[in-house]
Amino acid sequence: MSLFVASLNSGSNGNCYYVGNNEEAVLVDVGISCKETETRMARLGLTMRKVKAIFISHEHSDHIRGVAVLAKKYKLPVYITSLTRLNGDLTFEAAVDFIAESPINIGELTVTPFLKIHDAAHPHSFTIAYAGIKVGVFTDLGAVCENLVQHFQQCHAAFLEANYDEEMLERGRYPYHLKRRIRGGKGHLSNKQALALFMHYKPSYMSHLFLSHLSKDNNDPELVYNLFSTHAGKTEIVVASRYRESALYHISGDTIVTNAPLVNLQTSLF
Repeated sequence: MSLFVASLNSGSNGNCYYVGNNEEAVLVDVGISCKETETRMARLGLTMRKVKAIFISHEHSDHIRGVAVLAKKYKLPVYITSLTRLNGDLTFEAAVDFIAESPINIGELTVTPFLKIHDAAHPHSFTIAYAGIKVGVFTDLGAVCENLVQHFQQCHAAFLEANYDEEMLERGRYPYHLKRRIRGGKGHLSNKQALALFMHYKPSYMSHLFLSHLSKDNNDPELVYNLFSTHAGKTEIVVASRYRESALYHISGDTIVTNAPLVNLQTSLF
């Protein structure tokens, strides 16, 4: 019993993540074109015939750019909240609303959405579970909140945003208003924030961490890989690319995931 996962693209130029078992799969966000989605899946030996649904985290263009064409071509249901759909001015033949913390069954996969902090209308992250194995897709995070901690510490693998290095952002060419948006609590997670979450709340059985949504201008793949690898233990660290798909990873492990106790978030992570 296992899940297969891949990043098809990860960054401000487009985000798309594949999670599935041997029979069915879902895509979380489709921020690249239909053609690129098909091409990158084919290079991994994956087929769209296994994809049974698309889940949309929020309405920003790097998460929805290709979803309308892909969903129409393959007649796929698009799970998206009404607020996200309206604010993104999106129309789908098969739009399905969802409620945070209410599990959705896609064949034998169980997808659980939960609210996150981000400057969008109704932003959510997702976990995908099968036979006791759980994978999280956690990007576009303004801050580490209780919801994120609770779900992260149940995952065998996770796509986790590590968007920017604080010093690179400070020294960089971005205008002040954009720097303020990125680090202002509703934008994106820094390397330091993501590392603190990983160090404090990584479950012992987490086999893979996919560092995701790296900034092209304000981060460096080698820098962030080295930063996390120092603290990774037995967890394999992978940096998801903004230019091409990752390898296809096979996630297995302990088949019992228990709810970890709620943490006291009054204690600083940093």
